[in-house]
Amino acid sequence: MLFNSNEFLLFFPTVFAVYWFFFNRNLRLQNGFLVLASYVFYGWWDYRFLSLILISTVVDYLVGLRIEDSTGTNRRRAWLWLSIGVNIGMLGVFKYYGFFIQSWIDAWSVIGYEMPRYSLQIILPVGISFYTFQTLSYSIDIYNRKLRATKDFISFAAFVSFFPQLVAGPIERAKNLLPQILKRRAFKYEQGVQGLRLVLWGMFKKIVIADSLGRYVDDIFTNYSHYDGGVLVLGAIYFSFQIYCDFSGYSDVAIGLAKLLGFDLMTNFRFPYFSRDIAEFWRRWHISLSTWFRDYVYIPLGGSRVGKARSIRNIFVVFVVSGFWHGANWTFLVWGFIHACLFLPLFLLGSNRKKREELHENGRLLPLLKKTGQIGLTFGFVTVAWVFFRNESVTSALSYLSSMNIVYPASHRLYIIYVVLFVICDWGVMNSMSCTPKRTAPYVSNLFFRNAVYSILVLLILLHVPNQAANFIYFQF
Repeated sequence: MLFNSNEFLLFFPTVFAVYWFFFNRNLRLQNGFLVLASYVFYGWWDYRFLSLILISTVVDYLVGLRIEDSTGTNRRRAWLWLSIGVNIGMLGVFKYYGFFIQSWIDAWSVIGYEMPRYSLQIILPVGISFYTFQTLSYSIDIYNRKLRATKDFISFAAFVSFFPQLVAGPIERAKNLLPQILKRRAFKYEQGVQGLRLVLWGMFKKIVIADSLGRYVDDIFTNYSHYDGGVLVLGAIYFSFQIYCDFSGYSDVAIGLAKLLGFDLMTNFRFPYFSRDIAEFWRRWHISLSTWFRDYVYIPLGGSRVGKARSIRNIFVVFVVSGFWHGANWTFLVWGFIHACLFLPLFLLGSNRKKREELHENGRLLPLLKKTGQIGLTFGFVTVAWVFFRNESVTSALSYLSSMNIVYPASHRLYIIYVVLFVICDWGVMNSMSCTPKRTAPYVSNLFFRNAVYSILVLLILLHVPNQAANFIYFQF
């Protein structure tokens, strides 16, 4: 079920009403209803894949209890490897089977031997990369004694299947979300208002910006050989904003819906296109995934404490694996490799942990010229990398890049204005939230202007609603 679908317009108000008015006095029933609603939400797409969520839930619930009860290191490690094997195994079969088979066949064809082609049609379950990582982190945290295993299966099932963030994140840690599920919740007016603001802002980003740009992105990238270089430049820029508004829009809606149900999820985006270098970009982009790889891959490999050579290896492992997490295609691996190459000079110079202060400076409407240049250069590098991310093959991505130039195509004036206005709005939202750190949603202090802004956002959303709801880009990952 899509957030931007007619079905969801009926689904969520019904869930909200039943959740708060019928089950608010009994936590176990409320959590049970949350599981039921989440399974309906996910099963609306394809009920058959509910079995995968159930398998992951049962395995990691039992593994968590066994790890906690076991005293021997080998036994605890064996249970952890069972969790890793099941979760990564499901990912391997449903997401990467076809890629590895095709790569094996292509490798033999290089030396002139034609392997027989096996055909096995496997549908990629929506959100499998997200909920498997979420449950896997639960088992790892218990193994590392950072978390106690829960004996409440219903609450754990609610943690795994929590529908606002089930199919595209944020990838929640059990130590943040599970305690909120295990205790009674009360509806808080201010939290609900913040949630509605986030839902409105997220839907604006998805429907008005991402979906509007997406129609041109699909056409330009599909038929890039028929367009001049200026249009290709715009296509790359359009995709940069499409994927940001689409994905961060989903995260905003997910976090907002969670607030309406009494939960606080982690922030997943912090205005990444205002980053001054690649290291800062990854502290602001898809934060739940980047911190997951940091905590469960980079640090266990030794991080930056194992000498320069091994630290460089660890950097490339994390970025390339992160690219591969996004999809079974060489373009994603190249995308991750590019980011590793861009991150490496910062690491070698020891500047990868700098630029942690906020961009906003009191008394200044715009950033200093130096910062503006750094932002522009970083955005340029990120946009070039997105070309590989978006294309079907490395060859087509290279061909696309080689055909780009900076000739301005006047026919795209309207959507250039859309992008510029969105950047201005995003900068304003970031500044307002920097001035009030506890604020979690776009906010205008003056009542008249606040209502005017919200009315304009609603009007723009209604004007841009398509006949058929468009999928979120990260559903395929």
